[in-house]
Amino acid sequence: MSNGFKAGFARVNITPPMGIPIAGYYQLRLAERVLDELEANVIAVSDGKETLLLLSVDLIEMPSAFCEPACARISAVTGVARDHIFLSCTHTHTGPKLDGEEEPELRAEYFRFLTRRLADACRFALNDLKPARMGQGTARAPRIAFIRRYRMKDGTIQTNPGVGNPEVLEALGEADDSVGVLRFDREGGPAIVLAHFADHPDTIGGCVISADWPGFARRTVEKALDDTVCVLFNGAQGDVNHVNVFPRGGDLNDLSLDFDDVMRGYGHARHMGRTVAGAVMQVYDKVRYVDAPAVRAAQRVIRWPSNMPEPGQLPRARLYAGLHAEGRDDEIPYKGMMLTTVVAEAERMLLLENGPEDFELRLSVAAIGDAALAGIPGEPFSQTGAAIAMAEGWEKVLPCCCTNGYENYFPLESDYREGGYEARSCLFREGVAEAIEQNLLEMLGKMREERMAKY
Repeated sequence: MSNGFKAGFARVNITPPMGIPIAGYYQLRLAERVLDELEANVIAVSDGKETLLLLSVDLIEMPSAFCEPACARISAVTGVARDHIFLSCTHTHTGPKLDGEEEPELRAEYFRFLTRRLADACRFALNDLKPARMGQGTARAPRIAFIRRYRMKDGTIQTNPGVGNPEVLEALGEADDSVGVLRFDREGGPAIVLAHFADHPDTIGGCVISADWPGFARRTVEKALDDTVCVLFNGAQGDVNHVNVFPRGGDLNDLSLDFDDVMRGYGHARHMGRTVAGAVMQVYDKVRYVDAPAVRAAQRVIRWPSNMPEPGQLPRARLYAGLHAEGRDDEIPYKGMMLTTVVAEAERMLLLENGPEDFELRLSVAAIGDAALAGIPGEPFSQTGAAIAMAEGWEKVLPCCCTNGYENYFPLESDYREGGYEARSCLFREGVAEAIEQNLLEMLGKMREERMAKY
Protein backbone atom coordinates (compact mmCIF):
# COMPACT_ATOMS: atom_id res chain seq x y z
CA MET A 1 0.00 0.00 0.00
CA SER A 2 2.92 2.36 -0.58
CA ASN A 3 2.02 3.46 -4.10
CA GLY A 4 0.35 6.75 -3.08
CA PHE A 5 -3.21 5.51 -3.50
CA LYS A 6 -5.51 6.41 -0.60
CA ALA A 7 -9.18 5.96 0.25
CA GLY A 8 -11.42 7.62 2.82
CA PHE A 9 -15.00 7.21 4.00
CA ALA A 10 -17.69 9.24 5.75
CA ARG A 11 -21.36 8.84 6.54
CA VAL A 12 -23.88 11.44 7.73
CA ASN A 13 -27.56 11.27 8.59
CA ILE A 14 -29.85 13.19 6.20
CA THR A 15 -33.26 12.10 7.54
CA PRO A 16 -35.77 14.94 6.91
CA PRO A 17 -38.33 16.40 9.32
CA MET A 18 -41.80 14.92 9.37
CA GLY A 19 -44.41 16.61 7.21
CA ILE A 20 -42.06 16.98 4.27
CA PRO A 21 -43.46 15.80 0.90
CA ILE A 22 -42.32 12.35 -0.26
CA ALA A 23 -41.44 11.95 -3.92
CA GLY A 24 -43.28 9.78 -6.44
CA TYR A 25 -46.67 8.34 -7.42
CA TYR A 26 -48.25 11.61 -8.64
CA GLN A 27 -49.99 11.79 -5.27
CA LEU A 28 -49.30 14.05 -2.29
CA ARG A 29 -47.63 12.07 0.49
CA LEU A 30 -46.37 13.77 3.63
CA ALA A 31 -43.85 11.96 5.83
CA GLU A 32 -45.46 10.59 9.00
CA ARG A 33 -42.78 8.33 10.51
CA VAL A 34 -39.27 6.98 10.02
CA LEU A 35 -38.76 3.27 9.38
CA ASP A 36 -34.99 3.68 9.02
CA GLU A 37 -32.65 6.62 8.68
CA LEU A 38 -31.58 8.18 5.39
CA GLU A 39 -27.85 8.60 4.87
CA ALA A 40 -25.28 10.22 2.64
CA ASN A 41 -22.21 8.01 2.15
CA VAL A 42 -18.98 9.33 0.66
CA ILE A 43 -15.91 7.53 -0.64
CA ALA A 44 -12.88 9.74 -1.30
CA VAL A 45 -10.04 8.30 -3.38
CA SER A 46 -6.72 9.86 -4.35
CA ASP A 47 -3.63 8.72 -6.25
CA GLY A 48 -1.57 11.64 -4.96
CA LYS A 49 -2.34 13.78 -8.00
CA GLU A 50 -6.09 13.48 -8.60
CA THR A 51 -8.86 13.19 -5.99
CA LEU A 52 -12.40 11.90 -6.49
CA LEU A 53 -15.46 12.26 -4.28
CA LEU A 54 -18.05 9.51 -4.81
CA LEU A 55 -21.33 10.31 -3.06
CA SER A 56 -24.29 7.96 -2.66
CA VAL A 57 -27.29 9.79 -1.21
CA ASP A 58 -30.60 8.30 -0.01
CA LEU A 59 -32.84 10.52 -2.13
CA ILE A 60 -35.06 9.71 -5.09
CA GLU A 61 -33.32 12.41 -7.14
CA MET A 62 -31.49 15.73 -7.14
CA PRO A 63 -32.49 17.76 -10.21
CA SER A 64 -29.73 20.00 -11.52
CA ALA A 65 -31.31 23.04 -9.82
CA PHE A 66 -30.46 21.35 -6.52
CA CYS A 67 -27.46 19.25 -7.48
CA GLU A 68 -25.37 22.10 -8.87
CA PRO A 69 -25.61 24.35 -5.76
CA ALA A 70 -24.82 21.34 -3.59
CA CYS A 71 -21.78 20.45 -5.69
CA ALA A 72 -20.65 24.08 -5.73
CA ARG A 73 -20.68 24.11 -1.94
CA ILE A 74 -18.80 20.80 -1.81
CA SER A 75 -16.17 22.14 -4.20
CA ALA A 76 -15.81 25.37 -2.21
CA VAL A 77 -15.43 23.54 1.10
CA THR A 78 -13.08 20.80 -0.14
CA GLY A 79 -11.19 22.31 -3.07
CA VAL A 80 -12.17 19.32 -5.25
CA ALA A 81 -13.08 20.38 -8.79
CA ARG A 82 -16.68 20.03 -9.95
CA ASP A 83 -15.84 17.40 -12.57
CA HIS A 84 -14.30 15.23 -9.82
CA ILE A 85 -17.53 15.17 -7.78
CA PHE A 86 -19.75 12.17 -8.56
CA LEU A 87 -23.04 12.70 -6.72
CA SER A 88 -25.45 9.80 -7.16
CA CYS A 89 -28.90 9.20 -5.60
CA THR A 90 -30.08 5.73 -4.65
CA HIS A 91 -33.57 6.66 -5.94
CA THR A 92 -35.51 5.61 -2.86
CA HIS A 93 -39.23 6.30 -3.27
CA THR A 94 -39.57 6.80 0.49
CA GLY A 95 -37.38 9.87 0.68
CA PRO A 96 -38.08 13.62 0.61
CA LYS A 97 -39.11 15.53 -2.49
CA LEU A 98 -36.84 18.52 -3.15
CA ASP A 99 -38.83 20.26 -5.89
CA GLY A 100 -42.52 21.02 -6.34
CA GLU A 101 -44.99 23.44 -4.79
CA GLU A 102 -45.99 21.68 -1.56
CA GLU A 103 -44.56 22.82 1.80
CA PRO A 104 -42.03 25.27 0.26
CA GLU A 105 -40.60 26.54 3.55
CA LEU A 106 -40.03 23.04 4.92
CA ARG A 107 -38.39 21.88 1.70
CA ALA A 108 -36.15 24.96 1.56
CA GLU A 109 -35.11 24.42 5.17
CA TYR A 110 -34.31 20.79 4.48
CA PHE A 111 -32.27 21.61 1.38
CA ARG A 112 -30.13 24.08 3.32
CA PHE A 113 -29.50 21.36 5.89
CA LEU A 114 -28.80 18.79 3.15
CA THR A 115 -26.20 20.87 1.32
CA ARG A 116 -24.31 21.51 4.53
CA ARG A 117 -24.40 17.84 5.47
CA LEU A 118 -23.13 16.75 2.06
CA ALA A 119 -20.23 19.20 2.25
CA ASP A 120 -19.48 18.03 5.80
CA ALA A 121 -19.44 14.38 4.70
CA CYS A 122 -17.05 15.12 1.84
CA ARG A 123 -14.70 16.98 4.17
CA PHE A 124 -14.84 14.10 6.66
CA ALA A 125 -14.04 11.57 3.91
CA LEU A 126 -11.03 13.58 2.76
CA ASN A 127 -9.79 13.83 6.34
CA ASP A 128 -10.12 10.04 6.56
CA LEU A 129 -7.85 9.30 3.56
CA LYS A 130 -5.53 6.40 4.36
CA PRO A 131 -3.10 4.28 2.30
CA ALA A 132 -5.13 1.64 0.50
CA ARG A 133 -5.26 -1.02 -2.16
CA MET A 134 -8.27 -1.78 -4.36
CA GLY A 135 -9.78 -5.09 -5.42
CA GLN A 136 -12.74 -5.81 -7.63
CA GLY A 137 -15.16 -8.63 -8.33
CA THR A 138 -18.68 -9.55 -9.47
CA ALA A 139 -21.35 -11.83 -7.99
CA ARG A 140 -25.08 -12.42 -8.57
CA ALA A 141 -28.26 -11.48 -6.71
CA PRO A 142 -30.93 -13.61 -8.43
CA ARG A 143 -34.72 -13.23 -8.47
CA ILE A 144 -35.04 -9.77 -6.95
CA ALA A 145 -34.86 -7.60 -10.10
CA PHE A 146 -37.39 -7.96 -12.92
CA ILE A 147 -38.12 -6.08 -16.11
CA ARG A 148 -41.31 -4.14 -15.40
CA ARG A 149 -42.37 -3.46 -19.00
CA TYR A 150 -44.41 -6.19 -20.70
CA ARG A 151 -45.96 -6.89 -24.05
CA MET A 152 -49.54 -7.98 -23.56
CA LYS A 153 -51.37 -10.54 -25.66
CA ASP A 154 -53.31 -7.78 -27.41
CA GLY A 155 -50.03 -6.18 -28.54
CA THR A 156 -50.08 -3.23 -26.11
CA ILE A 157 -47.25 -2.39 -23.70
CA GLN A 158 -47.88 -2.09 -19.99
CA THR A 159 -45.65 -1.18 -17.08
CA ASN A 160 -46.35 -3.25 -13.95
CA PRO A 161 -49.34 -5.14 -15.44
CA GLY A 162 -50.05 -6.93 -12.16
CA VAL A 163 -48.97 -10.16 -10.54
CA GLY A 164 -50.43 -13.21 -12.24
CA ASN A 165 -52.01 -11.24 -15.08
CA PRO A 166 -52.98 -13.88 -17.68
CA GLU A 167 -52.79 -11.32 -20.49
CA VAL A 168 -48.99 -10.93 -20.14
CA LEU A 169 -47.13 -12.26 -23.19
CA GLU A 170 -43.47 -11.43 -22.53
CA ALA A 171 -41.09 -9.09 -20.73
CA LEU A 172 -39.41 -6.44 -22.87
CA GLY A 173 -35.83 -7.27 -21.99
CA GLU A 174 -33.80 -9.00 -19.32
CA ALA A 175 -32.81 -7.60 -15.93
CA ASP A 176 -29.15 -7.64 -14.90
CA ASP A 177 -28.70 -9.48 -11.61
CA SER A 178 -24.96 -8.78 -11.31
CA VAL A 179 -23.54 -7.10 -8.22
CA GLY A 180 -20.32 -5.20 -8.89
CA VAL A 181 -17.92 -4.85 -5.97
CA LEU A 182 -14.95 -2.57 -5.40
CA ARG A 183 -13.12 -3.26 -2.13
CA PHE A 184 -10.69 -0.80 -0.58
CA ASP A 185 -8.43 -2.25 2.11
CA ARG A 186 -6.90 0.53 4.19
CA GLU A 187 -4.07 0.92 6.68
CA GLY A 188 -5.45 1.92 10.06
CA GLY A 189 -9.12 2.06 9.06
CA PRO A 190 -12.05 -0.16 8.14
CA ALA A 191 -12.26 -1.63 4.66
CA ILE A 192 -14.66 0.13 2.30
CA VAL A 193 -16.97 -1.82 0.01
CA LEU A 194 -18.56 -0.08 -2.98
CA ALA A 195 -21.45 -2.28 -4.10
CA HIS A 196 -23.41 -1.72 -7.31
CA PHE A 197 -26.81 -3.20 -8.23
CA ALA A 198 -29.65 -2.08 -10.51
CA ASP A 199 -33.21 -2.10 -9.18
CA HIS A 200 -35.92 0.41 -8.32
CA PRO A 201 -36.05 1.12 -4.55
CA ASP A 202 -39.84 1.35 -4.69
CA THR A 203 -40.52 -1.59 -2.42
CA ILE A 204 -42.30 0.02 0.55
CA GLY A 205 -44.77 2.80 -0.33
CA GLY A 206 -46.87 4.79 2.11
CA CYS A 207 -46.08 7.97 4.02
CA VAL A 208 -42.87 6.73 5.59
CA ILE A 209 -39.16 7.49 5.38
CA SER A 210 -36.83 4.63 4.49
CA ALA A 211 -33.65 3.99 2.51
CA ASP A 212 -35.41 0.87 1.11
CA TRP A 213 -33.28 -2.10 0.02
CA PRO A 214 -30.02 -0.11 -0.41
CA GLY A 215 -30.13 0.70 3.31
CA PHE A 216 -30.76 -2.93 4.22
CA ALA A 217 -27.89 -4.02 1.95
CA ARG A 218 -25.45 -1.62 3.63
CA ARG A 219 -26.45 -2.61 7.14
CA THR A 220 -26.41 -6.34 6.40
CA VAL A 221 -22.91 -6.21 4.90
CA GLU A 222 -21.61 -4.26 7.86
CA LYS A 223 -23.15 -6.67 10.37
CA ALA A 224 -21.67 -9.68 8.59
CA LEU A 225 -18.16 -8.37 7.83
CA ASP A 226 -16.04 -7.10 10.68
CA ASP A 227 -14.30 -3.75 10.31
CA THR A 228 -16.03 -3.01 6.99
CA VAL A 229 -18.28 -0.20 5.79
CA CYS A 230 -20.52 -0.43 2.73
CA VAL A 231 -21.71 2.12 0.16
CA LEU A 232 -24.38 1.24 -2.44
CA PHE A 233 -24.67 2.75 -5.93
CA ASN A 234 -27.78 2.03 -8.00
CA GLY A 235 -27.49 1.04 -11.65
CA ALA A 236 -29.55 1.22 -14.84
CA GLN A 237 -32.95 0.65 -13.21
CA GLY A 238 -35.35 2.68 -15.33
CA ASP A 239 -37.23 -0.39 -16.58
CA VAL A 240 -36.48 -2.69 -13.62
CA ASN A 241 -38.19 -3.20 -10.28
CA HIS A 242 -38.91 -5.81 -7.61
CA VAL A 243 -42.24 -7.11 -8.96
CA ASN A 244 -42.20 -10.77 -9.95
CA VAL A 245 -45.21 -11.08 -12.24
CA PHE A 246 -45.05 -14.89 -12.11
CA PRO A 247 -44.18 -15.76 -8.48
CA ARG A 248 -43.67 -19.21 -7.08
CA GLY A 249 -43.22 -20.70 -3.64
CA GLY A 250 -42.89 -17.98 -1.01
CA ASP A 251 -42.13 -15.15 -3.44
CA LEU A 252 -45.12 -13.13 -2.19
CA ASN A 253 -44.16 -13.29 1.49
CA ASP A 254 -44.11 -9.82 3.11
CA LEU A 255 -45.87 -8.23 0.12
CA SER A 256 -49.35 -6.76 -0.24
CA LEU A 257 -51.17 -5.06 -3.08
CA ASP A 258 -50.81 -1.27 -3.20
CA PHE A 259 -53.05 1.34 -4.86
CA ASP A 260 -51.32 1.08 -8.27
CA ASP A 261 -51.48 -2.73 -8.57
CA VAL A 262 -47.86 -3.02 -7.38
CA MET A 263 -46.98 -5.43 -4.56
CA ARG A 264 -44.98 -3.71 -1.81
CA GLY A 265 -43.72 -4.47 1.68
CA TYR A 266 -40.97 -3.47 4.11
CA GLY A 267 -40.09 -7.11 4.69
CA HIS A 268 -39.44 -7.53 0.97
CA ALA A 269 -37.04 -4.57 1.03
CA ARG A 270 -35.18 -6.41 3.78
CA HIS A 271 -35.10 -9.56 1.65
CA MET A 272 -33.69 -7.66 -1.32
CA GLY A 273 -31.03 -5.97 0.79
CA ARG A 274 -29.98 -9.30 2.26
CA THR A 275 -29.77 -10.85 -1.20
CA VAL A 276 -27.52 -8.05 -2.49
CA ALA A 277 -25.43 -8.29 0.69
CA GLY A 278 -25.11 -12.04 0.16
CA ALA A 279 -23.67 -11.41 -3.29
CA VAL A 280 -21.15 -8.96 -1.82
CA MET A 281 -20.04 -11.58 0.69
CA GLN A 282 -19.68 -14.20 -2.06
CA VAL A 283 -16.91 -12.19 -3.67
CA TYR A 284 -15.54 -10.13 -0.75
CA ASP A 285 -12.60 -12.44 0.04
CA LYS A 286 -11.91 -13.26 -3.62
CA VAL A 287 -11.58 -9.84 -5.24
CA ARG A 288 -8.80 -9.31 -7.76
CA TYR A 289 -6.44 -6.69 -6.40
CA VAL A 290 -4.91 -4.11 -8.73
CA ASP A 291 -1.61 -2.26 -8.36
CA ALA A 292 -1.30 1.52 -8.11
CA PRO A 293 -4.76 2.47 -9.47
CA ALA A 294 -4.76 5.91 -11.09
CA VAL A 295 -7.67 8.24 -10.41
CA ARG A 296 -9.32 10.14 -13.27
CA ALA A 297 -12.58 11.94 -13.95
CA ALA A 298 -14.45 13.60 -16.80
CA GLN A 299 -17.82 15.24 -17.35
CA ARG A 300 -19.60 16.31 -20.50
CA VAL A 301 -22.80 18.33 -20.96
CA ILE A 302 -24.96 17.49 -23.98
CA ARG A 303 -28.26 18.99 -25.13
CA TRP A 304 -31.28 17.02 -26.31
CA PRO A 305 -34.69 18.12 -27.71
CA SER A 306 -37.66 18.06 -25.36
CA ASN A 307 -40.78 15.99 -25.97
CA MET A 308 -43.16 18.91 -26.53
CA PRO A 309 -46.80 17.99 -27.23
CA GLU A 310 -48.78 18.57 -30.40
CA PRO A 311 -51.55 21.20 -29.97
CA GLY A 312 -54.24 18.58 -30.54
CA GLN A 313 -53.04 16.58 -27.55
CA LEU A 314 -53.52 19.38 -25.03
CA PRO A 315 -57.32 19.31 -24.44
CA ARG A 316 -57.29 15.72 -23.16
CA ALA A 317 -54.10 16.40 -21.18
CA ARG A 318 -55.81 19.34 -19.43
CA LEU A 319 -58.87 17.19 -18.73
CA TYR A 320 -56.93 14.31 -17.16
CA ALA A 321 -54.56 16.55 -15.21
CA GLY A 322 -57.48 18.61 -13.92
CA LEU A 323 -59.50 15.59 -12.82
CA HIS A 324 -56.46 14.16 -11.06
CA ALA A 325 -55.71 17.45 -9.28
CA GLU A 326 -59.30 17.58 -8.03
CA GLY A 327 -59.18 14.05 -6.68
CA ARG A 328 -61.56 12.73 -9.36
CA ASP A 329 -59.46 9.86 -10.68
CA ASP A 330 -62.58 7.68 -10.88
CA GLU A 331 -63.70 9.83 -13.84
CA ILE A 332 -60.55 8.97 -15.82
CA PRO A 333 -61.21 5.74 -17.76
CA TYR A 334 -58.13 3.89 -16.49
CA LYS A 335 -57.09 2.13 -13.30
CA GLY A 336 -53.91 1.07 -11.53
CA MET A 337 -50.67 1.68 -13.38
CA MET A 338 -52.47 2.73 -16.56
CA LEU A 339 -54.07 5.56 -14.58
CA THR A 340 -50.62 6.64 -13.40
CA THR A 341 -49.42 6.44 -17.01
CA VAL A 342 -52.06 8.72 -18.52
CA VAL A 343 -51.79 11.22 -15.65
CA ALA A 344 -47.99 11.31 -15.99
CA GLU A 345 -48.31 11.76 -19.76
CA ALA A 346 -50.80 14.59 -19.30
CA GLU A 347 -48.57 16.39 -16.81
CA ARG A 348 -45.59 16.00 -19.14
CA MET A 349 -47.56 17.63 -21.98
CA LEU A 350 -48.68 20.55 -19.86
CA LEU A 351 -45.20 21.03 -18.42
CA LEU A 352 -43.70 21.28 -21.91
CA GLU A 353 -46.58 23.13 -23.59
CA ASN A 354 -44.43 26.25 -23.97
CA GLY A 355 -41.02 24.62 -23.95
CA PRO A 356 -38.17 24.56 -23.31
CA GLU A 357 -37.16 23.18 -26.66
CA ASP A 358 -34.23 21.23 -25.22
CA PHE A 359 -32.49 20.23 -22.00
CA GLU A 360 -28.92 19.93 -20.76
CA LEU A 361 -27.72 16.53 -19.58
CA ARG A 362 -24.51 16.17 -17.55
CA LEU A 363 -22.71 12.86 -18.14
CA SER A 364 -19.95 11.73 -15.77
CA VAL A 365 -17.12 9.22 -15.62
CA ALA A 366 -15.15 8.53 -12.44
CA ALA A 367 -12.34 6.01 -12.89
CA ILE A 368 -10.10 4.18 -10.44
CA GLY A 369 -7.54 2.04 -12.24
CA ASP A 370 -9.34 -0.13 -14.79
CA ALA A 371 -12.72 0.28 -13.08
CA ALA A 372 -15.08 3.15 -13.80
CA LEU A 373 -18.41 4.53 -12.67
CA ALA A 374 -20.48 6.01 -15.52
CA GLY A 375 -22.99 8.57 -14.27
CA ILE A 376 -26.32 9.26 -16.00
CA PRO A 377 -28.58 12.13 -14.82
CA GLY A 378 -31.82 10.17 -14.69
CA GLU A 379 -33.15 6.66 -15.21
CA PRO A 380 -31.52 4.64 -18.00
CA PHE A 381 -32.94 1.29 -19.07
CA SER A 382 -31.17 -2.03 -18.57
CA GLN A 383 -30.17 -2.32 -22.22
CA THR A 384 -28.37 1.03 -22.06
CA GLY A 385 -26.62 -0.02 -18.87
CA ALA A 386 -25.50 -3.29 -20.44
CA ALA A 387 -24.01 -1.51 -23.46
CA ILE A 388 -22.08 0.95 -21.31
CA ALA A 389 -20.88 -1.82 -18.99
CA MET A 390 -19.26 -3.51 -22.01
CA ALA A 391 -17.06 -0.51 -22.85
CA GLU A 392 -13.88 -1.75 -24.50
CA GLY A 393 -10.68 -1.85 -22.49
CA TRP A 394 -12.17 -1.68 -19.02
CA GLU A 395 -12.20 -4.44 -16.43
CA LYS A 396 -15.38 -3.08 -14.86
CA VAL A 397 -17.79 -0.27 -15.77
CA LEU A 398 -20.64 0.43 -13.37
CA PRO A 399 -23.46 2.53 -14.92
CA CYS A 400 -25.08 4.67 -12.20
CA CYS A 401 -28.53 6.27 -12.38
CA CYS A 402 -29.59 9.65 -10.96
CA THR A 403 -26.02 11.01 -10.98
CA ASN A 404 -25.02 14.68 -11.09
CA GLY A 405 -28.59 15.73 -11.72
CA TYR A 406 -31.93 14.15 -12.50
CA GLU A 407 -33.84 14.89 -15.67
CA ASN A 408 -36.26 11.96 -16.26
CA TYR A 409 -36.43 8.50 -17.83
CA PHE A 410 -34.27 7.64 -20.83
CA PRO A 411 -36.22 5.10 -22.93
CA LEU A 412 -34.82 3.50 -26.09
CA GLU A 413 -36.09 4.51 -29.52
CA SER A 414 -38.10 1.28 -29.75
CA ASP A 415 -39.82 2.11 -26.46
CA TYR A 416 -41.23 5.33 -27.90
CA ARG A 417 -42.84 3.37 -30.70
CA GLU A 418 -44.30 0.77 -28.34
CA GLY A 419 -45.37 3.03 -25.47
CA GLY A 420 -45.73 2.38 -21.75
CA TYR A 421 -45.43 4.65 -18.71
CA GLU A 422 -41.75 5.56 -19.06
CA ALA A 423 -41.89 6.55 -22.74
CA ARG A 424 -45.24 8.36 -22.53
CA SER A 425 -44.12 10.45 -19.57
CA CYS A 426 -40.59 11.11 -20.86
CA LEU A 427 -39.46 14.72 -21.22
CA PHE A 428 -37.13 13.95 -24.14
CA ARG A 429 -37.53 13.13 -27.80
CA GLU A 430 -36.58 9.67 -28.97
CA GLY A 431 -32.87 8.96 -29.41
CA VAL A 432 -31.87 10.32 -26.01
CA ALA A 433 -30.80 6.92 -24.63
CA GLU A 434 -28.70 6.22 -27.69
CA ALA A 435 -27.05 9.66 -27.43
CA ILE A 436 -26.21 9.06 -23.76
CA GLU A 437 -24.74 5.65 -24.56
CA GLN A 438 -22.66 7.01 -27.44
CA ASN A 439 -21.28 9.94 -25.44
CA LEU A 440 -20.39 7.86 -22.39
CA LEU A 441 -18.65 5.26 -24.54
CA GLU A 442 -16.71 8.07 -26.21
CA MET A 443 -15.71 9.46 -22.81
CA LEU A 444 -14.66 6.04 -21.57
CA GLY A 445 -12.74 5.41 -24.80
CA LYS A 446 -10.86 8.69 -24.56
CA MET A 447 -10.00 8.06 -20.92
CA ARG A 448 -8.76 4.58 -21.77
CA GLU A 449 -6.52 5.95 -24.54
CA GLU A 450 -5.09 8.55 -22.16
CA ARG A 451 -4.43 5.85 -19.57
CA MET A 452 -2.64 3.63 -22.09
CA ALA A 453 -0.54 6.53 -23.39
CA LYS A 454 0.51 7.45 -19.87
CA TYR A 455 1.12 4.00 -18.47
